[in-house]
Amino acid sequence: MDIKNYSIEELNDLAKKIREKILTTVSKNGGHLSSALGAVDLIIAMHYVFDAKKDPFIFDVSHQAYAHKLLTDRWDRFDTLRQFGGISGFTKPSESPYDYFIAGHSSTSISIATGAAKAIMLKNEDRIPVVLIGDGSMSAGMVYEALNELGDRKYPCVIILNDNEMSISKPIGAISNYLSQKMASRFYQKFKAKTEQILEYLPSSASYIAKRFEESIKLITPGMLFEELGLEYIGPVDGHDIEGLIEVYEIAKGLNKPVIVHAQTIKGKGYEIAEGYYEHWHGVGPFDIKTGTPYKKSNGVLSATEIYSKSLMKLAKEHKNVVGVTAAMPSGTGLKPLIEKYPDRFWDVGIAEQHAVTSMAAMAKEGFKPFVTIYSTFLQRAYDQVIHDTAIMNLPVVFAIDRAGIVGEDGETHQGVFDISYLRAIPNLTLFAPRDPKTMEDAVRFAYEMKTPCAFRYPRGAFLLEDGEVEFEPFRMGKAQLIRESESDIVFIGYGNGVGRAIKTANLLPKETKPAILDLRFVKPLDEEMLKKVALKYKKWFVFSDSVKMGGVASALSEFLSKEGITGIYLNSFEFEDRFIPHGKTSFVEDYLGLTPQKLSEKFLNYLKLF
Repeated sequence: MDIKNYSIEELNDLAKKIREKILTTVSKNGGHLSSALGAVDLIIAMHYVFDAKKDPFIFDVSHQAYAHKLLTDRWDRFDTLRQFGGISGFTKPSESPYDYFIAGHSSTSISIATGAAKAIMLKNEDRIPVVLIGDGSMSAGMVYEALNELGDRKYPCVIILNDNEMSISKPIGAISNYLSQKMASRFYQKFKAKTEQILEYLPSSASYIAKRFEESIKLITPGMLFEELGLEYIGPVDGHDIEGLIEVYEIAKGLNKPVIVHAQTIKGKGYEIAEGYYEHWHGVGPFDIKTGTPYKKSNGVLSATEIYSKSLMKLAKEHKNVVGVTAAMPSGTGLKPLIEKYPDRFWDVGIAEQHAVTSMAAMAKEGFKPFVTIYSTFLQRAYDQVIHDTAIMNLPVVFAIDRAGIVGEDGETHQGVFDISYLRAIPNLTLFAPRDPKTMEDAVRFAYEMKTPCAFRYPRGAFLLEDGEVEFEPFRMGKAQLIRESESDIVFIGYGNGVGRAIKTANLLPKETKPAILDLRFVKPLDEEMLKKVALKYKKWFVFSDSVKMGGVASALSEFLSKEGITGIYLNSFEFEDRFIPHGKTSFVEDYLGLTPQKLSEKFLNYLKLF
């Protein structure tokens, strides 16, 4: 959509239409709402001033890029947002040439822009990277690593800081507001540039006085940090004044150096119910637009996260050494009630996964029992900290890994399928998984009693198994549970939520092919004694786990068989293939991957034909 010839009135009308489109679509499909609505005017001004066909438009996290999608050839497809086979909820280059980079995690944008700026310089091209970053992303260290180099090298780049009440530095009173407006003017920028030229020729004493005067002005404005890093700073400016934004962007573009444009916006802008900082409006499921009420009602079954939250709350009441942390996901991980009840023992450190892990490692050294509660996909960001700061010192930190397995509409960047593979290689780390609500409660207790680091994983939503479907046995270190014997030579080996998948698949099979069921419980260490017994009777092993094959559960079993010299075992895995898993409703994705019980039972029967 070419908007460069639009009048300001037409741009404002377009903003209203875009907000209506976002609101209507997200109310039906779910998605990221408040941030996307708040960023509409910023993005319209970006497309007006910069050239989306050649300038890299880089969105941090990119959940706020819905307006960008609507302005770049996806208006008619926008109703498929986050649906299986539809457009992604994040920027995705394979979806559109206007999407420069994929981004589902935060704080990568300025590093990407720095790399792009270097390439543009080397190719001597007339292009400029444009970044839109939410200040929630400014809590991660990667941002400052990039700013440090960008400010030193002075590559041209425009960084738009979307400040939506999670303010990194609030302006101080009327004087600051006045000065910030003046600093955004062409007059001030020209005056500053001229002053810098004059200072080069002044005696040192005069130069010193002039510089101190400029620094005294900066002290009452919010841009001092960026200026000290070597970047130009403009703002704060009104992030919903399209005309003002266009003027500021033009100034920033013309400076030919790295510039921070600090824009203040309102989350949920245009939808009064969601306006302001309300965490639950950040990411939503389908809801009624008139009332804001979610359509999806609870069926009374607790999610794995809710069970974890209640279990940890009980543990925290009993043991004062229990502490915990999450990285910007207090509601999603179930830690919000604990943060509210025990604010001195449970923390949300923002988007800072590396810091979260290392800080808890120190607490473990001091005698506390930390629970690092984090999504599988985000724990990837702290891999070195798990190894370097936790496992090497054998510190008893607990990693409670939420969203393990397919998470649905957020797609490739969020599917929690790699944690078994990337954690299994780490010495000193115990890996186990609950299969149902009761074992989930017991997992929290067992983790507390561990004297060494451990991690347990659990799915988004409810477990496939309910309490009572399998006889409960408490966790014992490295011990599996043989749930069901069989007269056949077949065993289904499940891990975590994979146990439920194995049982539901087995229940669809003919009586003569009913397999034995083994809940592996621990993938590290394996219950080698149990596996040796199983190998004597059952020669066909089928593995069920919501994880990738490479380095996953079947891989661990294969390594065991090889180490022990056990032959004659047919081992087959129903784990995920070596590819990234697309977005869409979890049931659709599972059907596409052939992982519904019905399709798994058909696959299994086809495999039997080989014998």
